[in-house]
Amino acid sequence: MSDLLLLSIGVVLNMVGIAGCIIPGLPGPPISYLSLLIIQWQHSYFSTTLLIVLGILTMVVLMADYFIPIWTGKKFGATKQGIRGSIIGMFIGIFLTPIGMIAGLIAGSILGDLSANRTLMQAGTAGIGVLFGTLLSIGIKLMICGVLFFYFIKFALSIL
Repeated sequence: MSDLLLLSIGVVLNMVGIAGCIIPGLPGPPISYLSLLIIQWQHSYFSTTLLIVLGILTMVVLMADYFIPIWTGKKFGATKQGIRGSIIGMFIGIFLTPIGMIAGLIAGSILGDLSANRTLMQAGTAGIGVLFGTLLSIGIKLMICGVLFFYFIKFALSIL
């Protein structure tokens, strides 16, 4: 495989990975990690230790992505219905991205908590907690994708 094709595939994987940090259902960090694996397969550029550490971090961030919004939502008083509502609202809001996802997340959480007989103040507080957790999770995913992209760029500059 030519280096130009390799770099092109890597750039596409990294861009899709970064987009996947924001788009629900698209696993951003593992897609970005694939760019490093392709380089390793063709050039054996990275140390095994680095790839293992980055692979473990990628998987930890991927798993944390599912738990952080739930954890922060619960810390802010969200009920199970509120958490479910936030997930449903976010997926409905995908069609109006990115603002629609955030609005859907908050509205779904609030409606879910209201259906659990919470007051509007309690539901609003829980909605803010779920939003905070989601934004925190997105930030963490973007950071790991940034680190992965850094190592990809480091390789790209070494062969240019």
